[in-house]
Amino acid sequence: MCGRQQIGRARNTDLCGEYTMRNIRKCTAGTVFALAVMCSACAGRTDTQTIAEESRTERTPAKSGPEDALSEDILSYEGMLSVPTVCGQKNPYNTLNVATYITRIGGTYFIADCYHDQIICHDNLTDPLEQWTVLTDEVHYAHTVASDGTMFVVDDTEHNRLLVFQKTAEGYAHTQTLDDIGMRPHYVQYDEKNQVFMAWSSITGELYLVRKAAEPREDGIYPLYVDRTFKIDELYGVYVRSFTVMEDGIYFVSGHNNRKIIKAVPNDTGDGFDIADEYSVAAEIAGMVQLTKIGGSYYITVSTDDQENQDFATIIRTDSLEKLAAGEYEDVYDQFGVSGGTPYYITEIDGRYYMAHHRTSENIIAFDVRDDHIEAVEVIY
Repeated sequence: MCGRQQIGRARNTDLCGEYTMRNIRKCTAGTVFALAVMCSACAGRTDTQTIAEESRTERTPAKSGPEDALSEDILSYEGMLSVPTVCGQKNPYNTLNVATYITRIGGTYFIADCYHDQIICHDNLTDPLEQWTVLTDEVHYAHTVASDGTMFVVDDTEHNRLLVFQKTAEGYAHTQTLDDIGMRPHYVQYDEKNQVFMAWSSITGELYLVRKAAEPREDGIYPLYVDRTFKIDELYGVYVRSFTVMEDGIYFVSGHNNRKIIKAVPNDTGDGFDIADEYSVAAEIAGMVQLTKIGGSYYITVSTDDQENQDFATIIRTDSLEKLAAGEYEDVYDQFGVSGGTPYYITEIDGRYYMAHHRTSENIIAFDVRDDHIEAVEVIY
């Protein structure tokens, strides 16, 4: 698999395929917690066949000293590799197989090559894919990757876990594995303002907040830990692929089996959130992937209708989410000039937009938006 090399300890320097929900039980108990990007502090456990009745709402690193000792330097952290390993092999594939995400972190591009079970990275978007490097191939359907510039977090969707990497002098090193991250964690983002990673469990309605330790170990490796988990009871048992943080709240896109976008806002006490709005959507766009605000419009990528039929995959936009229920939106998929497929996550890099796209040979698509016009569409890979 990976040609890995060990990092000596003396150094000091996230399916995408559709997921059937008909046998998932709807949870009726629990507390609605706030989205934690607005909270000062930031796990649940499920198994892969059924959702546990309750999840723990908070998980802290285990203490290795006396119970009254609170100093972070005596804490032990879950899932740390005793000897981090670097994976430096070249990508063995000349095509992508269900690309779901592209981003640039520092000067490096990362692509989630979901059905090849890998995350790949490279310093440009012009070289052939075989020249890209494999960040990890120890995942089963990774959808996204997020970073604070030093630490990198990948959602390992089918293994219900997060893989943690750190940029080192030897390369990107796998340093830690965080298990029991809900059920099918599907979307990871880094909130720079609050310095926290946000990992979304796509089926249990849980948002995991993952923080970096204040100080590294003796070998320079920073541990990460799940600081807190917030639940949205309304989304328990609903297949939700992503969330979007905007100034007025956090938006969770519609799943095929709930047909509504949910907007969450912090509650008055700052320790939870309230459901501020619910926007019903038409049946044909129920299986949403992502909501992105570009200019004055909401762009939404759609994977399926409410029956999980991928023939309804498209891209729509609207100037008001309230209009979606009545089917008042513009279908803009044809403006991209690509063959029928499934548009997935959209990211912005230096003012240009990049969309992962699968079920076709056109997998990474770049485009501009000027005055609500889609322009300069380019198939990258």
